[in-house]
Amino acid sequence: METIQITSEFIKLDALLKFASLVGTGGEAKMVIADGMVTVNGEVCTMRGKKIRPGDVVSFADAEIRVEAQ
Repeated sequence: METIQITSEFIKLDALLKFASLVGTGGEAKMVIADGMVTVNGEVCTMRGKKIRPGDVVSFADAEIRVEAQ
């Protein structure tokens, strides 16, 4: 499991996927989220603007990311 540290209160799901280099573009992030390929804390999430906060775990493909506060 990879750890990503954020300095703000939250990061939006599509921005996290780009920040973690799991997708190349915002359009790609939008597609994989809309297609139900991303889970947040074990549940499928289709909202690209979902606020991801420290402690949340995001999974996509074979990657799993835990978000932590910096």
